[in-house]
Amino acid sequence: MNAWIDASPWRRAWLRWRFHLCLLILLVPVCFFSASMHEQRLDSGQQGIGMRELPVKAIGPWSVRLAEKTLMAPTADGAAGHVKPFVAAFCQDCVPQIRAAYLRIGKPRNLRAAGALFYGSLYRTEAYLVVPPTLKQADQIWLTVEGWDGSVHQTSWPLAEASPVLLDWFKQQGKIE
Repeated sequence: MNAWIDASPWRRAWLRWRFHLCLLILLVPVCFFSASMHEQRLDSGQQGIGMRELPVKAIGPWSVRLAEKTLMAPTADGAAGHVKPFVAAFCQDCVPQIRAAYLRIGKPRNLRAAGALFYGSLYRTEAYLVVPPTLKQADQIWLTVEGWDGSVHQTSWPLAEASPVLLDWFKQQGKIE
């Protein structure tokens, strides 16, 4: 006898649709593959240093490129509050002269309060900027760089230029003064 005639309706449906389900199982990962490859190119530096790169800026005798790593709002990080990732790349000639780099919102009072420490290779470093509970429209993101000779240099970007996403997030939260 024919197996199609004896099979229940569920069995017939399974036999008819199993090919389509297998094809779906194969195609779903392919849809997410392009997003994964985009992130991999960003992490390896093949597609710039971040999602939104700022123009090159001089900081003392050196130059730096700063970028938002992602174009998303700050994420909650437990007791630290909210944080936003930034990426910086220093010029090739100045990398051996730089000891440390820090990033924060608002001008640091001294080197001990310089902000989030950049980590990784100085050719492409990353820092998680700690976002304060409230913000003023005129606040700036400050980069502090310490050289091996003990020199300290600072530069800043207006918040609207450095991270419009962060500024919009503050406006949505109603925490901007």
